[in-house]
Amino acid sequence: MPSYQAPRGMNDTLPEDAALWRYIRDTAERVARLYDYRQITTPIVEDAGVFLRTVGDESDIVQKEMYLFEDRGGDRLALRPEGTAAVCRAYIEHGMGSMPQPVRLFYVGPFFRYDRPQAGRYRQLWQFGAEAIGSDSPAADAELIELQHTLYEALGLRDAVLRINSIGNADSRGRFIDALREYFRPLVPTLSKDSQRRFETNLLRILDSKEEQDRPAVEGSPSILDFLDEADAAHFEAVKVALDAVGIAYEVDPFIVRGLDYYSRTVWEFEPPEARGQSTIGAGGRYDGLIELLGGQPTPGVGFATGIERIALNLRARGIEPPDADAVDVVTIPLGEAGAAAALRVARDLRAAGITVRAGYPGRSMKAALRGASAANAAYALIIGDREASDGVAQLKPLREDGEQQAVAFGELAGAIGVRRLSF
Repeated sequence: MPSYQAPRGMNDTLPEDAALWRYIRDTAERVARLYDYRQITTPIVEDAGVFLRTVGDESDIVQKEMYLFEDRGGDRLALRPEGTAAVCRAYIEHGMGSMPQPVRLFYVGPFFRYDRPQAGRYRQLWQFGAEAIGSDSPAADAELIELQHTLYEALGLRDAVLRINSIGNADSRGRFIDALREYFRPLVPTLSKDSQRRFETNLLRILDSKEEQDRPAVEGSPSILDFLDEADAAHFEAVKVALDAVGIAYEVDPFIVRGLDYYSRTVWEFEPPEARGQSTIGAGGRYDGLIELLGGQPTPGVGFATGIERIALNLRARGIEPPDADAVDVVTIPLGEAGAAAALRVARDLRAAGITVRAGYPGRSMKAALRGASAANAAYALIIGDREASDGVAQLKPLREDGEQQAVAFGELAGAIGVRRLSF
Protein backbone atom coordinates (compact mmCIF):
# COMPACT_ATOMS: atom_id res chain seq x y z
CA MET A 1 0.00 0.00 0.00
CA PRO A 2 1.32 3.51 -0.79
CA SER A 3 2.24 5.83 2.06
CA TYR A 4 0.58 9.17 1.36
CA GLN A 5 1.84 12.52 2.59
CA ALA A 6 0.59 16.08 2.31
CA PRO A 7 1.74 17.80 -0.90
CA ARG A 8 5.11 19.53 -0.63
CA GLY A 9 4.73 22.98 0.90
CA MET A 10 1.20 22.29 2.14
CA ASN A 11 0.98 21.48 5.83
CA ASP A 12 -1.48 19.97 8.26
CA THR A 13 -2.50 22.16 11.18
CA LEU A 14 -2.37 19.76 14.10
CA PRO A 15 -4.29 20.12 17.37
CA GLU A 16 -1.16 21.34 19.18
CA ASP A 17 -0.88 24.18 16.63
CA ALA A 18 -4.58 25.03 16.45
CA ALA A 19 -4.66 27.12 19.63
CA LEU A 20 -1.98 29.49 18.32
CA TRP A 21 -3.62 29.78 14.91
CA ARG A 22 -7.01 30.45 16.47
CA TYR A 23 -5.45 33.07 18.74
CA ILE A 24 -3.94 34.88 15.73
CA ARG A 25 -7.13 34.66 13.67
CA ASP A 26 -9.44 35.71 16.51
CA THR A 27 -7.18 38.61 17.49
CA ALA A 28 -7.03 39.79 13.87
CA GLU A 29 -10.81 39.67 13.51
CA ARG A 30 -11.31 41.48 16.82
CA VAL A 31 -8.87 44.26 15.86
CA ALA A 32 -10.49 44.65 12.43
CA ARG A 33 -13.90 45.05 14.03
CA LEU A 34 -12.50 47.74 16.36
CA TYR A 35 -11.88 49.80 13.22
CA ASP A 36 -15.31 48.91 11.77
CA TYR A 37 -13.96 46.64 9.03
CA ARG A 38 -16.43 43.97 7.92
CA GLN A 39 -15.54 40.43 6.85
CA ILE A 40 -15.68 39.29 3.25
CA THR A 41 -15.00 35.76 1.99
CA THR A 42 -14.19 35.17 -1.67
CA PRO A 43 -13.88 31.80 -3.46
CA ILE A 44 -10.59 29.94 -3.23
CA VAL A 45 -10.83 29.49 -7.02
CA GLU A 46 -11.23 32.53 -9.28
CA ASP A 47 -11.36 33.20 -12.99
CA ALA A 48 -7.67 33.24 -13.92
CA GLY A 49 -8.14 36.62 -15.58
CA VAL A 50 -8.67 38.27 -12.20
CA PHE A 51 -4.97 37.68 -11.51
CA LEU A 52 -3.49 37.47 -15.01
CA ARG A 53 -4.95 40.89 -15.79
CA THR A 54 -3.91 42.51 -12.52
CA VAL A 55 -0.58 41.05 -11.43
CA GLY A 56 1.04 41.25 -14.86
CA ASP A 57 2.45 38.62 -17.19
CA GLU A 58 6.01 39.28 -16.05
CA SER A 59 5.37 39.12 -12.32
CA ASP A 60 6.81 36.27 -10.27
CA ILE A 61 3.27 35.18 -9.40
CA VAL A 62 2.41 34.51 -13.05
CA GLN A 63 5.85 33.38 -14.21
CA LYS A 64 6.57 30.95 -11.39
CA GLU A 65 3.90 30.65 -8.76
CA MET A 66 0.27 30.60 -9.89
CA TYR A 67 -1.71 27.36 -9.93
CA LEU A 68 -3.63 27.49 -13.22
CA PHE A 69 -6.00 24.86 -14.58
CA GLU A 70 -8.93 24.35 -16.93
CA ASP A 71 -12.13 22.86 -15.51
CA ARG A 72 -14.45 20.43 -17.28
CA GLY A 73 -16.42 23.30 -18.74
CA GLY A 74 -13.32 24.74 -20.38
CA ASP A 75 -13.05 27.74 -18.04
CA ARG A 76 -9.52 28.80 -17.15
CA LEU A 77 -9.30 29.07 -13.38
CA ALA A 78 -6.66 29.79 -10.76
CA LEU A 79 -6.18 29.00 -7.11
CA ARG A 80 -6.06 32.49 -5.67
CA PRO A 81 -2.45 33.61 -5.04
CA GLU A 82 -3.43 36.81 -3.18
CA GLY A 83 -6.51 38.48 -1.75
CA THR A 84 -6.71 42.07 -2.96
CA ALA A 85 -7.67 41.40 -6.59
CA ALA A 86 -10.39 38.96 -5.52
CA VAL A 87 -11.83 41.47 -3.04
CA CYS A 88 -11.82 44.16 -5.72
CA ARG A 89 -13.58 41.79 -8.14
CA ALA A 90 -16.28 41.26 -5.49
CA TYR A 91 -16.50 45.04 -4.91
CA ILE A 92 -17.32 45.56 -8.59
CA GLU A 93 -19.56 42.52 -9.02
CA HIS A 94 -21.77 43.35 -6.04
CA GLY A 95 -22.09 47.07 -6.72
CA MET A 96 -20.28 48.17 -3.58
CA GLY A 97 -19.46 51.45 -5.29
CA SER A 98 -23.00 52.58 -4.45
CA MET A 99 -22.38 52.07 -0.73
CA PRO A 100 -20.98 54.79 1.57
CA GLN A 101 -17.27 55.07 0.79
CA PRO A 102 -14.79 53.86 1.71
CA VAL A 103 -15.95 50.28 2.00
CA ARG A 104 -13.88 48.70 4.78
CA LEU A 105 -13.36 44.94 4.39
CA PHE A 106 -11.18 42.23 5.93
CA TYR A 107 -10.58 38.59 5.05
CA VAL A 108 -8.89 35.48 6.41
CA GLY A 109 -8.11 32.40 4.36
CA PRO A 110 -5.73 30.16 2.42
CA PHE A 111 -3.84 31.26 -0.70
CA PHE A 112 -1.72 29.22 -3.09
CA ARG A 113 1.66 29.85 -4.70
CA TYR A 114 3.99 27.35 -6.31
CA ASP A 115 7.02 28.65 -4.48
CA ARG A 116 10.11 27.02 -3.03
CA PRO A 117 8.97 25.96 0.45
CA GLN A 118 10.94 27.43 3.35
CA ALA A 119 10.27 28.65 6.86
CA GLY A 120 7.21 30.91 6.81
CA ARG A 121 6.80 30.52 3.04
CA TYR A 122 4.60 27.68 1.84
CA ARG A 123 2.64 26.66 -1.24
CA GLN A 124 -0.55 26.86 0.75
CA LEU A 125 -0.27 29.93 2.93
CA TRP A 126 -2.79 31.63 5.18
CA GLN A 127 -3.26 35.39 5.26
CA PHE A 128 -5.26 38.02 7.07
CA GLY A 129 -5.85 41.16 5.04
CA ALA A 130 -7.80 44.41 5.17
CA GLU A 131 -8.85 46.80 2.41
CA ALA A 132 -10.37 50.30 2.37
CA ILE A 133 -11.85 50.89 -1.10
CA GLY A 134 -13.24 54.22 -2.24
CA SER A 135 -11.03 56.89 -0.66
CA ASP A 136 -7.83 58.55 -1.85
CA SER A 137 -7.27 60.25 1.52
CA PRO A 138 -3.86 59.74 3.16
CA ALA A 139 -5.89 59.19 6.35
CA ALA A 140 -7.04 55.86 4.87
CA ASP A 141 -3.41 54.80 4.34
CA ALA A 142 -2.54 55.74 7.91
CA GLU A 143 -5.62 53.93 9.27
CA LEU A 144 -4.61 50.66 7.58
CA ILE A 145 -1.05 51.00 8.87
CA GLU A 146 -2.39 51.70 12.36
CA LEU A 147 -4.73 48.69 12.17
CA GLN A 148 -1.85 46.43 11.17
CA HIS A 149 0.37 47.90 13.88
CA THR A 150 -2.40 47.41 16.47
CA LEU A 151 -2.73 43.77 15.43
CA TYR A 152 0.96 43.06 15.98
CA GLU A 153 0.88 44.90 19.31
CA ALA A 154 -2.16 42.92 20.45
CA LEU A 155 -0.41 39.66 19.58
CA GLY A 156 2.76 40.66 21.44
CA LEU A 157 4.98 41.54 18.44
CA ARG A 158 5.75 44.98 19.81
CA ASP A 159 9.19 45.21 18.22
CA ALA A 160 8.06 44.91 14.57
CA VAL A 161 9.76 47.57 12.43
CA LEU A 162 7.57 49.64 10.10
CA ARG A 163 9.20 50.85 6.88
CA ILE A 164 7.29 53.17 4.54
CA ASN A 165 7.78 54.75 1.14
CA SER A 166 5.90 56.53 -1.62
CA ILE A 167 6.13 55.32 -5.22
CA GLY A 168 4.19 58.33 -6.52
CA ASN A 169 1.77 58.35 -9.42
CA ALA A 170 2.31 56.96 -12.91
CA ASP A 171 4.05 60.12 -14.16
CA SER A 172 6.39 60.34 -11.17
CA ARG A 173 7.18 56.67 -11.47
CA GLY A 174 7.81 56.96 -15.20
CA ARG A 175 10.47 59.62 -14.65
CA PHE A 176 12.04 57.53 -11.91
CA ILE A 177 12.10 54.37 -14.06
CA ASP A 178 13.87 56.25 -16.85
CA ALA A 179 16.59 57.35 -14.40
CA LEU A 180 16.77 53.88 -12.88
CA ARG A 181 17.23 52.25 -16.29
CA GLU A 182 20.17 54.48 -17.07
CA TYR A 183 21.71 53.75 -13.68
CA PHE A 184 21.37 49.96 -13.89
CA ARG A 185 22.25 49.54 -17.58
CA PRO A 186 26.04 49.29 -17.08
CA LEU A 187 25.53 47.16 -13.93
CA VAL A 188 23.37 44.43 -15.51
CA PRO A 189 26.23 41.87 -15.77
CA THR A 190 26.80 42.13 -12.00
CA LEU A 191 23.15 41.43 -11.10
CA SER A 192 21.49 38.12 -10.24
CA LYS A 193 19.72 36.22 -13.02
CA ASP A 194 16.30 37.29 -11.74
CA SER A 195 17.34 40.94 -11.68
CA GLN A 196 18.84 40.68 -15.15
CA ARG A 197 15.46 39.45 -16.38
CA ARG A 198 13.66 42.17 -14.44
CA PHE A 199 15.82 44.83 -16.07
CA GLU A 200 13.95 44.04 -19.29
CA THR A 201 10.51 43.18 -17.88
CA ASN A 202 9.89 44.79 -14.47
CA LEU A 203 12.66 47.20 -13.59
CA LEU A 204 11.29 48.37 -10.23
CA ARG A 205 11.41 44.86 -8.81
CA ILE A 206 15.21 44.98 -8.87
CA LEU A 207 14.98 47.35 -5.90
CA ASP A 208 12.98 44.66 -4.04
CA SER A 209 15.59 41.95 -4.65
CA LYS A 210 16.61 39.87 -1.63
CA GLU A 211 19.75 38.56 -3.37
CA GLU A 212 23.00 39.58 -1.69
CA GLN A 213 24.58 39.81 -5.15
CA ASP A 214 22.24 42.72 -5.99
CA ARG A 215 22.65 44.65 -2.76
CA PRO A 216 25.62 46.92 -3.71
CA ALA A 217 23.94 48.05 -6.94
CA VAL A 218 20.56 48.57 -5.27
CA GLU A 219 21.99 50.59 -2.39
CA GLY A 220 23.63 53.05 -4.81
CA SER A 221 20.54 53.52 -6.98
CA PRO A 222 18.49 56.75 -7.28
CA SER A 223 15.68 57.37 -4.75
CA ILE A 224 12.12 57.59 -5.97
CA LEU A 225 11.46 60.24 -3.33
CA ASP A 226 13.48 62.65 -5.47
CA PHE A 227 11.00 62.20 -8.33
CA LEU A 228 7.67 62.75 -6.54
CA ASP A 229 5.55 65.62 -7.79
CA GLU A 230 4.04 68.16 -5.40
CA ALA A 231 0.77 66.27 -4.86
CA ASP A 232 2.55 62.94 -4.22
CA ALA A 233 4.95 64.55 -1.77
CA ALA A 234 2.04 66.22 0.09
CA HIS A 235 0.16 62.93 0.30
CA PHE A 236 3.20 61.13 1.74
CA GLU A 237 3.81 63.91 4.22
CA ALA A 238 0.19 63.69 5.40
CA VAL A 239 0.58 59.95 5.99
CA LYS A 240 3.67 60.57 8.11
CA VAL A 241 1.92 63.32 10.08
CA ALA A 242 -0.97 60.95 10.85
CA LEU A 243 1.41 58.21 12.01
CA ASP A 244 3.25 60.72 14.19
CA ALA A 245 -0.09 61.79 15.71
CA VAL A 246 -0.82 58.25 16.96
CA GLY A 247 2.76 57.58 18.04
CA ILE A 248 3.66 54.90 15.48
CA ALA A 249 7.39 54.85 14.75
CA TYR A 250 8.52 54.27 11.18
CA GLU A 251 11.54 54.35 8.90
CA VAL A 252 11.36 55.90 5.42
CA ASP A 253 12.83 53.35 3.03
CA PRO A 254 13.04 54.38 -0.66
CA PHE A 255 13.79 50.78 -1.69
CA ILE A 256 10.27 49.54 -0.90
CA VAL A 257 8.52 49.32 -4.26
CA ARG A 258 5.74 47.50 -6.05
CA GLY A 259 6.30 46.21 -9.56
CA LEU A 260 2.68 46.58 -10.69
CA ASP A 261 1.35 49.66 -12.47
CA TYR A 262 -1.86 49.94 -10.46
CA TYR A 263 0.02 50.63 -7.22
CA SER A 264 0.57 54.28 -6.34
CA ARG A 265 1.84 56.47 -3.55
CA THR A 266 2.08 54.85 -0.11
CA VAL A 267 3.66 51.40 0.28
CA TRP A 268 4.85 49.83 3.52
CA GLU A 269 6.24 46.71 5.19
CA PHE A 270 6.48 45.40 8.75
CA GLU A 271 9.42 43.16 9.56
CA PRO A 272 11.02 41.66 12.69
CA PRO A 273 13.98 43.71 13.94
CA GLU A 274 16.49 40.99 13.05
CA ALA A 275 15.25 40.60 9.47
CA ARG A 276 17.44 43.31 7.89
CA GLY A 277 15.02 43.64 4.97
CA GLN A 278 14.98 39.92 4.20
CA SER A 279 11.62 38.74 5.57
CA THR A 280 8.46 40.76 6.09
CA ILE A 281 5.61 39.82 8.43
CA GLY A 282 3.13 41.79 6.37
CA ALA A 283 2.99 44.51 3.73
CA GLY A 284 0.54 46.95 2.22
CA GLY A 285 0.05 49.73 -0.24
CA ARG A 286 -2.27 51.98 -2.19
CA TYR A 287 -3.70 50.56 -5.44
CA ASP A 288 -5.68 53.36 -7.06
CA GLY A 289 -5.64 51.75 -10.52
CA LEU A 290 -6.78 48.22 -9.66
CA ILE A 291 -10.59 48.56 -9.74
CA GLU A 292 -10.46 50.19 -13.18
CA LEU A 293 -8.11 47.47 -14.44
CA LEU A 294 -10.75 44.88 -13.46
CA GLY A 295 -13.44 46.70 -15.42
CA GLY A 296 -14.88 48.98 -12.72
CA GLN A 297 -15.07 52.73 -12.49
CA PRO A 298 -11.87 54.54 -11.40
CA THR A 299 -11.83 53.92 -7.66
CA PRO A 300 -8.96 54.42 -5.20
CA GLY A 301 -8.07 51.75 -2.67
CA VAL A 302 -5.51 50.81 -0.06
CA GLY A 303 -4.88 47.65 1.93
CA PHE A 304 -2.46 45.16 3.45
CA ALA A 305 -1.97 41.43 3.95
CA THR A 306 -0.06 39.59 6.65
CA GLY A 307 0.96 35.94 6.70
CA ILE A 308 -0.41 33.90 9.57
CA GLU A 309 2.44 31.37 9.33
CA ARG A 310 4.98 34.19 9.59
CA ILE A 311 3.19 35.67 12.58
CA ALA A 312 3.20 32.24 14.25
CA LEU A 313 6.94 31.80 13.59
CA ASN A 314 7.69 35.18 15.12
CA LEU A 315 5.48 34.55 18.15
CA ARG A 316 7.17 31.22 18.82
CA ALA A 317 10.63 32.75 18.34
CA ARG A 318 9.76 35.14 21.17
CA GLY A 319 8.24 32.44 23.38
CA ILE A 320 4.77 33.99 23.13
CA GLU A 321 2.02 31.45 23.74
CA PRO A 322 -1.71 32.06 23.37
CA PRO A 323 -4.06 32.04 26.36
CA ASP A 324 -4.94 28.44 27.18
CA ALA A 325 -8.34 28.47 25.53
CA ASP A 326 -8.14 24.69 25.05
CA ALA A 327 -8.00 23.92 28.74
CA VAL A 328 -10.46 21.31 29.94
CA ASP A 329 -12.60 22.42 32.85
CA VAL A 330 -14.13 19.09 33.81
CA VAL A 331 -13.71 15.40 33.04
CA THR A 332 -16.70 13.26 33.99
CA ILE A 333 -16.11 9.85 35.56
CA PRO A 334 -19.31 7.79 35.24
CA LEU A 335 -19.67 4.70 37.39
CA GLY A 336 -22.58 2.33 36.91
CA GLU A 337 -25.52 2.41 34.53
CA ALA A 338 -27.51 5.14 36.30
CA GLY A 339 -24.33 7.12 36.91
CA ALA A 340 -23.47 7.02 33.20
CA ALA A 341 -26.89 8.37 32.20
CA ALA A 342 -26.71 11.11 34.83
CA ALA A 343 -23.18 12.06 33.74
CA LEU A 344 -24.41 12.60 30.18
CA ARG A 345 -27.16 14.96 31.36
CA VAL A 346 -24.80 16.86 33.67
CA ALA A 347 -22.21 17.26 30.90
CA ARG A 348 -24.87 18.69 28.56
CA ASP A 349 -25.98 21.25 31.19
CA LEU A 350 -22.41 22.30 32.00
CA ARG A 351 -21.57 22.84 28.32
CA ALA A 352 -24.69 24.99 27.99
CA ALA A 353 -23.22 27.11 30.79
CA GLY A 354 -19.96 27.60 28.88
CA ILE A 355 -17.92 24.99 30.71
CA THR A 356 -15.64 22.66 28.74
CA VAL A 357 -16.40 19.03 29.52
CA ARG A 358 -14.53 15.94 28.37
CA ALA A 359 -16.90 13.03 28.77
CA GLY A 360 -15.44 9.95 30.39
CA TYR A 361 -16.64 6.56 29.21
CA PRO A 362 -18.15 3.90 31.46
CA GLY A 363 -16.21 0.75 32.22
CA ARG A 364 -12.90 2.23 33.35
CA SER A 365 -11.58 1.85 36.86
CA MET A 366 -11.58 4.91 39.11
CA LYS A 367 -7.78 4.93 39.14
CA ALA A 368 -7.49 4.82 35.35
CA ALA A 369 -10.19 7.47 34.93
CA LEU A 370 -8.49 9.88 37.35
CA ARG A 371 -5.15 9.31 35.63
CA GLY A 372 -6.75 10.20 32.29
CA ALA A 373 -8.36 13.33 33.77
CA SER A 374 -4.99 14.50 35.09
CA ALA A 375 -3.34 13.82 31.72
CA ALA A 376 -5.98 16.06 30.10
CA ASN A 377 -4.94 18.84 32.52
CA ALA A 378 -8.53 19.15 33.66
CA ALA A 379 -9.38 21.46 36.54
CA TYR A 380 -11.87 19.01 38.06
CA ALA A 381 -12.97 15.41 37.95
CA LEU A 382 -16.71 14.92 38.29
CA ILE A 383 -17.51 11.50 39.74
CA ILE A 384 -21.07 10.28 39.30
CA GLY A 385 -22.01 6.75 40.36
CA ASP A 386 -25.41 5.14 40.79
CA ARG A 387 -25.75 6.49 44.35
CA GLU A 388 -24.86 10.05 43.24
CA ALA A 389 -27.36 9.76 40.41
CA SER A 390 -30.08 8.77 42.88
CA ASP A 391 -29.19 11.62 45.27
CA GLY A 392 -28.83 14.24 42.47
CA VAL A 393 -25.25 15.12 43.43
CA ALA A 394 -21.78 14.67 41.98
CA GLN A 395 -18.42 14.32 43.67
CA LEU A 396 -16.35 17.34 42.54
CA LYS A 397 -12.61 16.63 42.87
CA PRO A 398 -10.04 19.42 42.22
CA LEU A 399 -7.09 18.24 40.14
CA ARG A 400 -4.90 21.30 39.53
CA GLU A 401 -5.04 22.79 43.02
CA ASP A 402 -5.21 21.47 46.55
CA GLY A 403 -8.74 21.11 47.82
CA GLU A 404 -11.19 18.68 49.28
CA GLN A 405 -13.49 16.55 47.21
CA GLN A 406 -17.06 17.62 47.88
CA ALA A 407 -20.57 16.56 46.97
CA VAL A 408 -22.34 19.23 44.90
CA ALA A 409 -25.94 19.18 43.70
CA PHE A 410 -26.30 18.90 39.94
CA GLY A 411 -27.97 22.31 39.69
CA GLU A 412 -25.12 24.01 41.58
CA LEU A 413 -22.20 22.52 39.67
CA ALA A 414 -21.76 25.38 37.19
CA GLY A 415 -21.45 27.89 40.02
CA ALA A 416 -19.05 25.69 41.95
CA ILE A 417 -16.82 25.18 38.91
CA GLY A 418 -17.07 28.79 37.72
CA VAL A 419 -18.22 29.70 34.24
CA ARG A 420 -15.16 30.48 32.13
CA ARG A 421 -16.10 33.44 29.99
CA LEU A 422 -13.90 34.04 26.97
CA SER A 423 -13.24 37.76 26.65
CA PHE A 424 -11.37 39.54 23.86
